[in-house]
Amino acid sequence: MSLHEAGSIVPFEVLYGTHHGWLNGWLRRSVGCSQQAADLAQDTFVRLLVRNQPVTNRSPRALLARIARGLVIDHWRRDALERAYLETLSYLPEACHPSPEVRHETLQCLERIAQMLEGLKPAVREAFLLYQLGGLTHTRIAEQLGVSSRTVERHVAHALLHCYRLCFETPS
Repeated sequence: MSLHEAGSIVPFEVLYGTHHGWLNGWLRRSVGCSQQAADLAQDTFVRLLVRNQPVTNRSPRALLARIARGLVIDHWRRDALERAYLETLSYLPEACHPSPEVRHETLQCLERIAQMLEGLKPAVREAFLLYQLGGLTHTRIAEQLGVSSRTVERHVAHALLHCYRLCFETPS
């Protein structure tokens, strides 16, 4: 199908001017906060710019909604991660609380780790977390998950390789 058959290309300024208000309203209903909706709407259009592919007039709202939906999911995941981190901090004495800068850096690291682990199958991720954070042996993890010790070894090795590749290999 030619570009002409797919629809005509919409200039970014027109796309923004035509659909920004709709997207902002859609996001406000999704997240319940007008400021967060405004940020997510801007992020959606930034993603569209970075994507560097022309947008046709065929279904621009569907494209915007798909990008925005991913950003909303990321927002909720980050929010849940931050709440869990802050709850954990609440168990520590006030004197042990990190500075706002350290807290911010820690949350960024936790978010990056969560993104890395998101690419793993749930069983692999669980075995890896039990091994790395739970300090359990392969045998104990195998008992807990109801799999063989060898399967746990493979899961942990797979997760380590996955994380290594994400951190150190450049995309081809």
